[in-house]
Amino acid sequence: METKILTVEKAEYINDYKIKALFNNGNEKIIDFKDVAYSKKGVFGKLKDLDYFKAFTIDPFTIDWNNEIGFAPEYLYEIGTTI
Repeated sequence: METKILTVEKAEYINDYKIKALFNNGNEKIIDFKDVAYSKKGVFGKLKDLDYFKAFTIDPFTIDWNNEIGFAPEYLYEIGTTI
């Protein structure tokens, strides 16, 4: 059986610090980044700025902010709420 690497295929901004993400296993999750933005230090503090937060893109694997901030898709999957 082939093991498939988990990736984010689509993502859209919902509100506040929430993003809806579609993973390549077919599951959709709402990911709330508020705790991440306010509890992490260093570059992660940039996520507090909602304009910066909304300006994410999808790289080949995950959600990315300006090639500065990215999270492993497995982490996003784990912290997300299935919808």
